Amino acid sequence: MSKAKRTSIEVQGGTVTVLSQNQQDIFCLTDIAKFKNPDHPDDVIRNWLRSRSTVEFLGVWERLNNPGFNPVEFDGIRMQTGLNSFVLTPKQWIEKTGAIGITSSAGRYGGTYAHKDIAFEFASWVSVEFKLYLIKEFQRLKDDENDRLKLDWNLQRTLAKINDRIHTNAIKETLIPPSVTKAQASAVYASEADLRNVALFGQTAKQWRDAHADAGGNIRDHATLEQLVVLTNLESLNSVLIRQGLLQPERLATLNGIAITQMRTLLAASSVKRLK
Repeated sequence: MSKAKRTSIEVQGGTVTVLSQNQQDIFCLTDIAKFKNPDHPDDVIRNWLRSRSTVEFLGVWERLNNPGFNPVEFDGIRMQTGLNSFVLTPKQWIEKTGAIGITSSAGRYGGTYAHKDIAFEFASWVSVEFKLYLIKEFQRLKDDENDRLKLDWNLQRTLAKINDRIHTNAIKETLIPPSVTKAQASAVYASEADLRNVALFGQTAKQWRDAHADAGGNIRDHATLEQLVVLTNLESLNSVLIRQGLLQPERLATLNGIAITQMRTLLAASSVKRLK
């Protein structure tokens, strides 16, 4: 399981912590509760949990998302809602029902957290206005993250295109005699492109198209970030090998070995994982 990414958003003068992990967004209910009672946020959460509508909502959410949810314990809790003596804490809810939508922990980053579906429901109970601002700021956060991902992705593709131009020039200057026709030159370019494709992807462009007839674009358009980084490096290295006079079979073996080594390194690098 990947490490959770911790961010925060500003909502009506307060700060709400958001954890993102495995494509799930988890909100700090304790931070949201401070909007209603900054001194005793836990009391706000417990009062919310005492509501029958809250318990029923949580039960439906858990049934939809949690195979390990305990329906027998849930029914027992639901029957007690509405009684003056009924009290329910996040920890009790989790321990009795095996719930996963809410978590509770102590420590520096402790507090009560909940899946965004539940967090928005809680925010609505705290304040409808606060909920609308929370959703708005959360969407702004996700838009910013998407923009950064697009920038990183486009940067890698731009680098690949620049290196492709360098690579093409090396082919033109070293492998293509001045008297060849445009059709002959294109054939050499295609051959060299497939040299890199085979070194990195293990197949030619045509082989990929035949195997992915319904996919749009080409093999590069469906490459991972790691593959694009390695492809950029292979293009530069192949340009050097071409100028050194190495024949295609020798260059293919060299580039393939480099591709394997670099892919292993990148797949194990935490800095690359953080870009995803």
